Amino acid sequence: QVQLVESGGGLVQPGGSLRLSCTASGSSLSAYTVAWYRQAPGKQRDLVATITTGGTTNYADSAKGRFTISRDNAKNTVYLQMNSLKPSDSTVYFCNAARTTFRGIDQYWGQGTQVTVSS
Repeated sequence: QVQLVESGGGLVQPGGSLRLSCTASGSSLSAYTVAWYRQAPGKQRDLVATITTGGTTNYADSAKGRFTISRDNAKNTVYLQMNSLKPSDSTVYFCNAARTTFRGIDQYWGQGTQVTVSS
């Protein structure tokens, strides 16, 4: 069982930066593929970035070149560094952890953290 808590959201001006954190408790996050999603009110939840247990990363087109996902296994935390932020990045960001076991797929979500990009 994994409990995920996102933090680091807030208000930032266009062109600014934020670093979101996804910290796990209850189990080691190192065994999970972790993804960041975002969801605006009334919209579907969209994938932003993923990082595997081996550190392989993938990004949505909207995030490439601006966002970086990374993990610190010693801190049981996955980060999303967001640079060159735009107003269109404003939404709630969610952390997801998933793994496959002999029992099936285990998947967990955090509660989300709000990012607002505005002048």
